[in-house]
Amino acid sequence: MQLMALHKLLFFLLLSFSASHVATAGDPDIISDFILPPNVTAVDGSFFTYTGLRPVVNSPPGASFSVSKAAAAEFPAVLGQSVSLAVLKYPAGSVNPPHTHPRSAELLFLVQGYLEVGFVDTGNNLYTQALQPGDVFVFPKGLIHYQYCNSGSAAVAVSAFGSANAGTVSVPKTVFASGVDDEVLAKSFKTDVATIQKLKAGLAN
Repeated sequence: MQLMALHKLLFFLLLSFSASHVATAGDPDIISDFILPPNVTAVDGSFFTYTGLRPVVNSPPGASFSVSKAAAAEFPAVLGQSVSLAVLKYPAGSVNPPHTHPRSAELLFLVQGYLEVGFVDTGNNLYTQALQPGDVFVFPKGLIHYQYCNSGSAAVAVSAFGSANAGTVSVPKTVFASGVDDEVLAKSFKTDVATIQKLKAGLAN
C-alpha cells in the first residue's frame, strides 16, 4: 500500500516538474494585452508598425549573406507576443553558416531563388531538403541548421520565430572566435594548434 502511494507521489511530482518546464519553454506569459516601453503610458497604431524592413524588400541581395530582423531589439511591440521575423538575403553561392536558435523553432518561407537547407537532430541525423519559391521548411527549436544558396541566382527568404528574441548562436563563431583555448579545440577536433589558428584567422577576416 505504501509502495503504491509512493509511486503515485513520484508520478505527480514528475508530472508537475514536466508541466513547469513546458510552461517556461517559450517567452514568459504577460498579464496585459501588450508591453509598453518604460515611461510610455499611451501609444497609437504606429507603435505596432515596424517600417525598418522597407529598404530591405526594395533592394537586391548584396555581396554576402545578410539578415534583417524585426525582433524585440528592433520592434519593441513584439515583447510579450512570442513572435518575430527576419528577412534573409543570399547572393548566389552564399551560406548562412550552421547555427542554432535556443529559444524558438524557425519557420522559413522561400520567396525567391533556390536553397539547400538542413538541420542535425540530437541523434546526429542530418535532414536536408532542396527548396524552391513557395516552399516552407521548419527548423526545430535549438537544433543546429544552415541554408546554402547553391544555385546560380540569388535567393530571398522570410523566417518566422515563436519568440520575440529567438537568439542566434553561430557555430563557427562560438567555437573558433569566442576565446576557447587553442589546445582545447585542437584536442576536441583531433587536429593541431596550427590548424585551429588558421580557422580562427579565417573567421577574423
